[in-house]
Amino acid sequence: MSISELQSYDHAAAYETVRHVIPEVEWAMYADDIEAIQRLKVEHDAVILAHNYMTPEVFHGVADIKGDSLALAREAEKVDAGTIVLAGVHFMAETAKLLNPSKRVLLPDLRSGCSLAESITPEDIAQLRKDHPGAPVVTYVNTSAAVKAASDICCTSGNAVKIITSLGVDKVIMIPDQYLAKNIAALTGVEVVTHPGACEVHERFTPLDIVQIRQGHPGVTVLAHPECPPEVVAEADFAGSTADMQRYVEDEQPASVALITECSMSDNIAAQHPDLEFVRPCNLCPHMKRNTLGAIRKALETGGPEIEVDPSVAAPARRAIDRMLEVH
Repeated sequence: MSISELQSYDHAAAYETVRHVIPEVEWAMYADDIEAIQRLKVEHDAVILAHNYMTPEVFHGVADIKGDSLALAREAEKVDAGTIVLAGVHFMAETAKLLNPSKRVLLPDLRSGCSLAESITPEDIAQLRKDHPGAPVVTYVNTSAAVKAASDICCTSGNAVKIITSLGVDKVIMIPDQYLAKNIAALTGVEVVTHPGACEVHERFTPLDIVQIRQGHPGVTVLAHPECPPEVVAEADFAGSTADMQRYVEDEQPASVALITECSMSDNIAAQHPDLEFVRPCNLCPHMKRNTLGAIRKALETGGPEIEVDPSVAAPARRAIDRMLEVH
């Protein structure tokens, strides 16, 4: 946002984007932080990257670049600003730093972790390689830089099928999400060695949740994230990454839709599609929700917390990410 754009920023007009998901009295409470953040972005040459799981006041109120982990990884390399604020979780901020080593990358709250990233270590990968010699290691981006560095190539939920098939092998080690790995194995026919990691949000969904949603909302279209257990995905009408879900809603325009994923995703899409009914089975990610407007404002005011990656880890981790981004 330029100085001229900042001077013309109209908080009331901006509310029109979110009026269907945020009460006006609540939006008024965000005004001070939003206007301060817009000013601070200009003062500190900063841009905010926001994951699809951010709450609407962050996603629609202050974010400059929005998307799933793959989109954020791709867009991070195109950023001209000197400072990147990553409204997401720690591994996303590390990825942004890996792709932009000369830029300052801030994470509003260092407690913004991820159950998947915490479920695996480089030592675990070494053991998997020993147990399955010759099998390439495909690592989900929801991992630490150290784990990426011990891997052959990264993937996201949006490109996992493409990554696996691009390798041209019969067997891969896919870590750390056991459910994503099993869902991808079913789509590719490749033997996939898994690791017992899981997303603390998606693993809580059950087939009964979907059955009950359909009973309460006849005709509803159910979209599930592939981090959900396979039996949940089997009950859905469509499975895909958050970007895939958004495209499905935009292209198919289902009259009634349920997104089986973190519930802020529904709020953010509903703001753009007020004529559609969104059924909200609400599982929250406690880590994503640490990225409040107040935390983002403080990060810009103080210049921290800043994310750094050890150079000895950064080089091999960057190679694994670059290999992913090279697959079209």
